[in-house]
Amino acid sequence: MATQSQRRERNTSIDGLLDVMRRLRDPKDGCPWDARQSFASIAPYTIEEAYEVADAISRNDMAGLVDELGDLLFQVVFHAQMASEAGHFTFDDVVAAIVDKIVRRHPHVFAGEVVEDEQAQSARWEAHKAAERGDAARGSLMDHVPRGLSPVKRAQKLQKRAASAGFDWDRGEDVIPKIREELGEITGAMSSGAPPARLGEEVGDLLFSCINLARHLAVDAEMALRMTNTKFERRFRWMEEALSAEGKSVAEAERDVMEAAWSKAKSIAGL
Repeated sequence: MATQSQRRERNTSIDGLLDVMRRLRDPKDGCPWDARQSFASIAPYTIEEAYEVADAISRNDMAGLVDELGDLLFQVVFHAQMASEAGHFTFDDVVAAIVDKIVRRHPHVFAGEVVEDEQAQSARWEAHKAAERGDAARGSLMDHVPRGLSPVKRAQKLQKRAASAGFDWDRGEDVIPKIREELGEITGAMSSGAPPARLGEEVGDLLFSCINLARHLAVDAEMALRMTNTKFERRFRWMEEALSAEGKSVAEAERDVMEAAWSKAKSIAGL
């Protein structure tokens, strides 16, 4: 990673980055790989970089976050350059659009409108978004929920849209019986020898209900799962090392030995 002094020696303006992108996409003197990319081929990288940003934040890795944010910004510039080449829009259009949208959706900041509290502001934000989408004219609140979102994030958005119309549980506590119900349906499906497709449907219903509970508790389900994944990995690695110190591997250890090591890992602060 470059030092801060080395970074300062570089061109830190957005114009410098735009110029780098133009040169990379030059069909004659640019990079062959960059020059042949399309919106569709770059989209997976854009999603990946967004997750890399979230990962650096979850690890509180500020040095890594600098690079990851740069990678994500590069993705935006990449798409804007391809759009400019095709005559669709430019990077300046992207900036103008987001500035206009943010100002429009924050009248309490830029237009003197009074907002009572954060909850009221959130409600107005959703109202502004709905008006911009024209949901009432289209007749469905489910419109414009991107299918490219992760399943967890899309479930959250679908639930939030339904809740805006009053189709929702009153309290988080009310979701718990639904979770028990869905778990019971999985148990019943297993007992009846249901095929994998049916089991998958029932498990999906259970996950959807769990995400609903997280939403009511003001917990970001995707971030919560990311943190649990990290915790599980951390504890499993500790268990591997502990067993290795005893001359064993997880593949060779008995289940009760692994359970004991796992319990030990859980009892250690920070694991």
